[in-house]
Amino acid sequence: MREQFGHSDVRKNAEGKDLRNEYHNDFQSLVKTIIRIHGELARQATHAVNTSLTLRNWMIGMHIAEYELNGEDRGNYGDKLIQMLSEKLSAAGVSNCNRRQLYRYLDFYRVYPQIVGTVSPQFENLLPHGISTSGIVGTASPQLSLSSKKLFNSVSYSHFELLTGLDEPIKRIFYEVECIKGNWSVRELKRQIASLYYERSGLSMDKKRLSEFVQSGVETAHPIQVIRDPYVFEFLGLNPKEVMNESDLEGTLHDKLQQFLLELGHGFCFEARQKRILIGDEHFFIDMVFYHRILKCHVLIELKVGGFNHEYLGQLNTYVSWYRANEMTDGDNPPMGILLCTKKNHALVEYALAGMDNKLFVSKYQLELPKREEIQRFLEEQMAEKMREEGMVRE
Repeated sequence: MREQFGHSDVRKNAEGKDLRNEYHNDFQSLVKTIIRIHGELARQATHAVNTSLTLRNWMIGMHIAEYELNGEDRGNYGDKLIQMLSEKLSAAGVSNCNRRQLYRYLDFYRVYPQIVGTVSPQFENLLPHGISTSGIVGTASPQLSLSSKKLFNSVSYSHFELLTGLDEPIKRIFYEVECIKGNWSVRELKRQIASLYYERSGLSMDKKRLSEFVQSGVETAHPIQVIRDPYVFEFLGLNPKEVMNESDLEGTLHDKLQQFLLELGHGFCFEARQKRILIGDEHFFIDMVFYHRILKCHVLIELKVGGFNHEYLGQLNTYVSWYRANEMTDGDNPPMGILLCTKKNHALVEYALAGMDNKLFVSKYQLELPKREEIQRFLEEQMAEKMREEGMVRE
């Protein structure tokens, strides 16, 4: 019976290891086997998501470049092409295709044309007419550059965005090699570029020792980081809340705080949770966003499980300033923020009123919004309830 299901075959993972690995028919082995299966297939799934997103963005850039060269009606659009294309794609529900992103996809294609060699036969029909998977070569020296397949399968699109921004081909290749060698996270690649690792390596008398020192302290990439990539959120149509990691206490407080504010009757209308915004080249997530129908403004809420830190207030003020510059429409009043910090037996509430100098207006906010004492009492009650539940579990 076992032979008909192929038990005589040797199954190997991506690293070439035998998945059977001295299988023993006991409970602990069963647990370890299932954990190993889960880990292996999770890695394959995140890799598939990553490569699909990368290929999508590269192909978008390729088609834009091809249209700019050969489009029959390209003269009708001129400099407005990217803006009009962005509007049409956004209206059709195509994620992450704003004007700036389309320019990035175009740059991505121009810097990495050799990715065409990684396109599998099943996707060749998505290439522009007349382009083959072997018809484009890169501009870098073959002796220096990595194979397109190795590069494509080793880094995420977010890595590629950072690499595309490097204007020197040799510098870009240096970071490609080091990034793959150390399995760097996106944040680590960004940190190493900012720390001038390439320039320091050029000045170093012992480049190998410097590389070993750098690689010994880097942050490596994990599958969960791929799934939590903001581009992946939109590509897969996920709500950040579905995949953002929250502690049990934090998640409970978010759920109950949302209901608490809606039930107060102060005019709160819920809009979003883990609202993604882009400031410069970095993505940030605002815990909760409400619109206040009486004050006619957005109210941004940040919840920190722990003690107060002035950096938290600065962060919230940044979000408020961004909303003021990017989300206010005619008839809206300036947005405001509420920072909530928790400790075991204490709660702190701070209001962020970035750019509001009109004292009368601030007073109006304070009149309509819940009082600090109300929110503090709510937070302390919820934390106390959570502690009682944990105490009951321990008993």
